[in-house]
Amino acid sequence: MEPTITPTAPVPGPGFYRLRIKNMVCPQCIRAVREDMAALGLHVGQVVLGEAEVATGTGTEPDYTAIEAALQTAGFELLLDPRAQLVDRIKTALIGLIHYPPPGPRRLNYSDYLVEQLGRDYHYLSHLFSASEGLTIEKFIIRQKVERAKELIDYGELTMTDVAQQLGYSSPAHLSRQFRQITGLTPTEFQQLGPASAARRSLDALV
Repeated sequence: MEPTITPTAPVPGPGFYRLRIKNMVCPQCIRAVREDMAALGLHVGQVVLGEAEVATGTGTEPDYTAIEAALQTAGFELLLDPRAQLVDRIKTALIGLIHYPPPGPRRLNYSDYLVEQLGRDYHYLSHLFSASEGLTIEKFIIRQKVERAKELIDYGELTMTDVAQQLGYSSPAHLSRQFRQITGLTPTEFQQLGPASAARRSLDALV
């Protein structure tokens, strides 16, 4: 069973500081950040995609320079600008929902989901994201859904109809159209390339 990823953390506990971290896109990233922060002698609270809670144990602020250096060594980036933090929260919330969905019925209304998770007006989120990333939230969602489709196809356990249903497409044909727009291949053509195809891209390259 694949892990369920919580996209956002609750309010940090007393004495803890919340870090916003770019390029956290998988369970392994969560483990790596936790280990890196502990190696700096910090008390580590909850760690989720894009966020970590840390405390010094003395009530003082953590050494952000040391944290930034440790994260950069591991391929992450400490985000201090509030707008950059919000854009990254949009990305990690969507990655969590698409690649590590919670059990139960598939959530399809991404705009409502972002408003619920981030507590901001969707028009504002959409404008900020487009200005920062040079593409719309909708196009980012399509890219992530296609990458998830590649994973599911590589597993070889589901039919194309099942893959389309898991990702919220109205039909396999709808999935095929978007898949081809992004990759230049149909899902069937991609499947014929075999598992772990070079056409797969890491999530880091998409965020």
